[in-house]
Parts: sequence; structure tokens; C-alpha cells
Amino acid sequence: MVELKVRKFGNSLGVILPKSVIDRLHTRDGDPLFLIEAPDGSYWLTPYDPTFEQKMEKAEDIISRYHNTLHILAQ
Repeated sequence: MVELKVRKFGNSLGVILPKSVIDRLHTRDGDPLFLIEAPDGSYWLTPYDPTFEQKMEKAEDIISRYHNTLHILAQ
């Protein structure tokens, strides 16, 4: 467990992540992080976009339906 303290940054509140957390998240300055509410009401902090999988499924569906058209356009 890592304890974080909420601090005021201008008109906002924020937390500073320790280096150990930054290293585990494989993130760096300016990278987005996503705070996701879990089904049990807790929160998860992740560098992975939670909507990415849905977007990829949609893209794969479009690619499979329009494979021939995309192949011709790629030439």
C-alpha cells in the first residue's frame, strides 16, 4: 500500500506519485493516467485507456466487413 496526500495545486487538488509507483505504471511526465471506478466501488489507476479495447473491436469489425474495399484503397 502506498499512502498519498492530497495537495492544492492552484485551483485544483492533486496527488504526487512516488517514483516506485511511476515505475510500476511505466509512465512519465505528461502521460495520461485513467482513474477507473471498479464494480465494488473502489478505484483503479492505470495508464491504459479503458475504452481502447472497445475501439479496437469496432475497428476489427469494420476491417473484416470492408476487407476488399480497404485492400483496393491501400494500393
